[in-house]
Amino acid sequence: MARKLNVAVVGASGMVGGQLLELLESRRFPVNEFYPFNSGRRPAVVWFRGKKYACLRPSLDALKKADLVFFVSTDEVSAKYAPRLAAAGVWCIDDSSRFRLAPGVPLVIPEVNGGELGPSKKLIAGPNCTITGAAVALAGIHRKFRVKALRLATYQAVSGAGRAAMGQLEAELKTYFKTGKVPVLRGAFPRPIAFNLFPQVGGFDAQGHSGEENKVAAELKKIWRAPGVKISSTAVRVPVLRGHSLGVWAATAKPWTLKALAAELKRTPGLKFFPEAKNYPAPLSHGNKTFEVYAGRLRRADTAPNEFQLWVVSDNLYKGAALNSMQIAERLLADKYFRRGGIL
Repeated sequence: MARKLNVAVVGASGMVGGQLLELLESRRFPVNEFYPFNSGRRPAVVWFRGKKYACLRPSLDALKKADLVFFVSTDEVSAKYAPRLAAAGVWCIDDSSRFRLAPGVPLVIPEVNGGELGPSKKLIAGPNCTITGAAVALAGIHRKFRVKALRLATYQAVSGAGRAAMGQLEAELKTYFKTGKVPVLRGAFPRPIAFNLFPQVGGFDAQGHSGEENKVAAELKKIWRAPGVKISSTAVRVPVLRGHSLGVWAATAKPWTLKALAAELKRTPGLKFFPEAKNYPAPLSHGNKTFEVYAGRLRRADTAPNEFQLWVVSDNLYKGAALNSMQIAERLLADKYFRRGGIL
């Protein structure tokens, strides 16, 4: 039986941090000492296993007390502490974007490429919440039929932009139902989000691609170890609180039948496939504290040879963030990689 581990969560008082604490508790991860951290800019408390904890300001010495550190904070905080902690032998699972494309840092979705984990790779990155759904749903098909081109239209919930973004949607809706008008508020988004949507998630580069669109392409290529796959996407923010959705067009190098694709989807780890067209997943029913990725509306596309269409939904806060980090830690535990402090 595993000895318990000393666990730290950096960003414990944030939205994803709160989801992670829920999962650590509900999935009974073997936590010995628990150390919650926030930015330190203002006092914050969290509850874990019935006990109230004051969040600490992170420091290298304080974080070194942990065997495992979850980073669910900013790129800057991860950059400051994670490499030095990993060099000191502390396992670090980072949900920020700072190390996702860094050479030598595994970018891991356990069901897809858990084999990238190893005893010498103490710093591990989790992927962008948007690409997780496609990476999981298409993993088996890519292995068998080799996806050579992928087009995506994303429909991204406001929670992907943080707690303040959710508050902005709620505030706009309240004002609309009082006044009949959607207010223009300074907040998380470039446009009003209530009763609206817009094709911008992040800033734009010189070619007109948004930051999210660039992340989607680069990260999927790394996760699949497929640098040659052509990926094009349009990232759209929609007035949904929780759950990202994807419209997928995928062209493969090898021919297939819809029956063969459906069979592959049914056996894909971490995926629930709905074969009947009318039984498609949606964010309200399948994007709120759900553990799997969901897919439906499989059909042949008429725009290119060997191209099919698929609809994918996943919980951006669970599988797209906190749950994926949790599953990485559980995989490390199962593979007996923890060798410091909490020895197996």
